[in-house]
Order: sequence, then C-alpha cells, then structure tokens
Amino acid sequence: MYLVQPLLPLLGREFSVSAAAAGATISAVALVVALTSSAYGPLTDVLGFRTVMSGGCAALAAATLFCAFAPSFPALLALRALQGLFVPSVGSVAVAYLGELRGKGDPGALIGAYIGATVVGGLCGRVGSGLIAQFSGWRTSFVAFAALTAAAALGLFLSLRTTDRSESRRSIADAYRDMAAHFENSRLLGAFIVGATLFFGFMGIFTYLPYLLSAPPFSLSTGQISWFYASYAAGVFAAPLAGRLSLRMSRRGLIAGGFVVAIAGTLLMLVHSLALIAVGSVVLCTGMFVAQAIAPAYVNVTARTAKAGANSLYQAFYYTGAVLGATVPGLALERYGWPGVASMCALSFTIGLVADVALCARDSGRASAVAVIP
Repeated sequence: MYLVQPLLPLLGREFSVSAAAAGATISAVALVVALTSSAYGPLTDVLGFRTVMSGGCAALAAATLFCAFAPSFPALLALRALQGLFVPSVGSVAVAYLGELRGKGDPGALIGAYIGATVVGGLCGRVGSGLIAQFSGWRTSFVAFAALTAAAALGLFLSLRTTDRSESRRSIADAYRDMAAHFENSRLLGAFIVGATLFFGFMGIFTYLPYLLSAPPFSLSTGQISWFYASYAAGVFAAPLAGRLSLRMSRRGLIAGGFVVAIAGTLLMLVHSLALIAVGSVVLCTGMFVAQAIAPAYVNVTARTAKAGANSLYQAFYYTGAVLGATVPGLALERYGWPGVASMCALSFTIGLVADVALCARDSGRASAVAVIP
C-alpha cells in the first residue's frame, strides 16, 4: 500500500508531476479504502472471514501487478485506486477476527502483536521498495510486492478457520443497521476521530519527508531516503508492548501518551539536522504505533455488537485521515516548506489527543473487555 512513499520523487520526474500530484498515488489508494472499508464488516458478517480475507488479498495481488505496467500517470492512479478496493478485505476485519479467536479473554495483547506485524509490513514496503527501485526501477517494486501479496493470500486461505461465529449467515441489511448504531456511542466516535487524526499526521510526515531529504543541503538518493523508513522498526517493539500494557493500564491513557510522544517526535524533525530528523522519526513512530496498537483494541472491547462493523468504521476513519494526510500537507509543503508540513501534522495529533480526552470519557478496562466479548 505504501511502497510508493520513497518513490515519489522518481514518479514526479518520470511523469512530470508536482509533489502534491505524486502524493496522489498514495491518497488514491487511501481514498478508496476509506470509502469501502465500512462495507467489509457487514460483508464479513454474511460471508465469513476466510472468504473475504483470502479472496480480497488475492485480488489485491493482481491489482498490484497491474500497477507495474501502468503506461501513464492517470493509469497508475486508476490502478492504485483498484488496489484500494481490496486492501480493506484484511485490514478492516482482522482485529474482529482476532477478537473472536481470543474468545472471552482480553484481546489487547493479541491485537498489539498483530499491529506489530503490520509495522513489519510497512517497514518492508517502504524500505524494500526504495532499495529495489534503486537498482531495478520502480516498476520492479510493484512486481515484487505483487508476488508477496499473492503468497499472503494463499497463507490466509490455508490457515484461517472456517467455523467462526461470523459465518452464521446474517442479513446484509441487519449487518448495516447494527454497524450504523455505533455512531450513537460517543466513546466509539472519539476512537474513530483518534484513528483519523493519528494517520493524518503520520501519513503527512512520511509522505513528504523524501522531498525534504532529496533537496539541498541533504540531497540524499532514493536508496538513502528509504533507510529513514527503518524508523518503523520502533513499532515492532512498541506495538506488542503497548498491547501487553493495556491489560494493566488505561487504554485511553496509553493512547494519549502515544499522541504526546508523536507530537514531540514531529517537533524534533523541524531541526535542520539529519541526525535529529532520524531520531525524531523514531520517536514519532514509537508514539504512533503505541496509539495505533491500542485504538483498535479499544474499539473492539467498546463495541458490544457488530464488532466487525465497528472495526470497519474505525478503518474507514483511519484511512480518511490517510487520504487527507497524503494530499493536504503537500499544499503546505509547496507554500510553507517542511515547517508547514510538520506544523500541520502536529496540529492533527493534538486534535486526536483532545478527542481521546473529551469523547472517550470512560475507558473499557480488562474487566469490561471480558464482559463484552462474546
């Protein structure tokens, strides 16, 4: 999904488009994900996890391969949008699947481990695509990740169980009705805003960071820039740790702490030093993945019914933030430079912090988690 982030300057030069336009190769995916994520919860309630997750992942592999042969920039955008149609087949329902696997236990640690796995995916996508493009061109990056996604689809088909509760064949109308009822819960609404603001700030920083690093005085190559995404490795450790801490600490408090750390990392990246930018990116990733490891679990334990629908709504808000984060900071970059990008992203994190404090007024702790998970 994010393999184009270190490639944006390359795409801009090949297709003669601006920074904001090149960023649309990310927002095109995120926009379709935001628009379609809410459909996957009810669809999963009707068809079951295995069918939706493995089938959608196989379709995503095909769409990714098609991107490698895009003849023009509009064609690439269209194919990236096609990718976005299938991305939520896994991401929007995986947390609900893990909640059902956990049964009546608290899913916090398990979900934290899953978020840690997504961090590994993000790290491989961003760093791997840059290194591949450095030696073989950006089109080869799409071929490589199409093969990886196809392997994942096969793994899902072979490993997901088929006897989960979601395969009890519900009416699609009932599934949508139950999902819409989540908007009446202020705690869930606050969590949805948390997801949107969290990803806006994160996406804004790492989408436009290559423009800062490739310009003078740094003038780094695409391969060198890709190594800055190795800061994602912080999430490999932060996300599972946050999941385990959520068994003993307030989830709202952990989310708030994640936002504070992310703001600090963003401000640190304003200092004109490669070393401090690198440190700031690690700090930002740590805070982001602490919050992101907890927020989906918070949604899962707060939603008393239609958990797949609740998690789909969270993903829809989350990727709406990605759509805006991949485009709006680009306008700030063109007008105010990197300080405009960093300031806008820090403001987004601040709004998320306020939503966590003001709307998620009551935390769902360990006891309530046991009570509400069927």
